[in-house]
Amino acid sequence: MSEAQPPGGDAKDPAGNPLQTTVALEGDGTDIALARHLAVEFLTRGQAEHGLKVSQRGMDLTQLVVSELVTNARKYAPGPVVMDLRTDGDVIEVTVWDTDPILPAARAADAGRVGQHGLEIITAITRRFEARQEPVGKRITAHVSLTDDATDTLPHPRR
Repeated sequence: MSEAQPPGGDAKDPAGNPLQTTVALEGDGTDIALARHLAVEFLTRGQAEHGLKVSQRGMDLTQLVVSELVTNARKYAPGPVVMDLRTDGDVIEVTVWDTDPILPAARAADAGRVGQHGLEIITAITRRFEARQEPVGKRITAHVSLTDDATDTLPHPRR
């Protein structure tokens, strides 16, 4: 595990950049729990040291998204996984990179299906979801609201 940039100042670091941390997960079987723990630690540090506003719901949803993305990376991609957490106002961007170039595809809703609902869950609880191929592997990014403002999670009406 390696941390590239620890979080810093008032929802921004001293240089005015968003809080950010990056970790390489080595695949020793504890990655999913470790990733959730690191996400909680990152947000808790942001709250305590920099006044980042994070509701309990925001903390819980962040852990769920981290868990789903890291689980899928570990399950379907050989090799290392890199997780990046970055604040952007009242949102945390959770990005997971893995070595598998195949982009995830949402399956048709099926209440009888056991498992494989992760992408459905993530797209339902996040503000935005993006999956893109990289020169090696893929990068998945989910934007999670850190506050309880109900309008944050409702679809915006088309205008």
